[in-house]
Amino acid sequence: MALSQPRPTFNSFWSARLPNLLNPTKKDTPMPDKFSEFLTPDNAVLAMIDHQTGLLASVRDIQPETLRKNINGLTNMAKTAGIPSVVTASLSEGSNGPILSDITNVLGGTVINRAGEINAWKSPEFKAAIEATGRKKIIMAGIVTDVCLLFPALSAVAEGYDVYAVVDASGTWDEVTRDAAMLRMSQAGVKVTTWASVLAEVMDDWRSNQGYPLGGVLGGHTAYGLVYESYLAQQSEQDSAD
Repeated sequence: MALSQPRPTFNSFWSARLPNLLNPTKKDTPMPDKFSEFLTPDNAVLAMIDHQTGLLASVRDIQPETLRKNINGLTNMAKTAGIPSVVTASLSEGSNGPILSDITNVLGGTVINRAGEINAWKSPEFKAAIEATGRKKIIMAGIVTDVCLLFPALSAVAEGYDVYAVVDASGTWDEVTRDAAMLRMSQAGVKVTTWASVLAEVMDDWRSNQGYPLGGVLGGHTAYGLVYESYLAQQSEQDSAD
């Protein structure tokens, strides 16, 4: 026969609750919710991982021209918004090849060439570069999605970073592999997103200093360009009339 657990006494029940009842204006400080906190130009860093020509040639889950356009959109977004960036490569002198020149042309030629770590987060130089920014939100893209993006995203989240995995500026062998990686990242608390969504989140308001420049980036790399071009034409006509 199991022994019954002692019931809490009246005094023990109320001793834990009475202070709050007597002091109703006192509220517990709410815990910050990283899932509802937005990206800004001041709290984020961009990490571009292994966007190398050899690896890009093996991508099959997204059309090459679309992927390239998305990569250019993401990097130009970071440059326009003044978001710092870290670029890294794996075995760049071997079959993986060099970093895509589109990236270095926009973000500069500084590339952290890892000694052999598959997971970029295990590279002391890469991790130190992220830490040096002092920012806890990492906008991250990588090729291939299920390794070069997945592994450092999981590792960074485990250490308290808030990772935005930009899947349309990443790529891998096939859609099944991509979807499996997205599921695993989501399960770990990584925010799976797209580059245009990141841009809009960083922009926040058309009236901000980055509003129209970022709108131009979006227009230059998506079908939104038709809308943006129409708006600029209309503005030009109004200015001429004035």
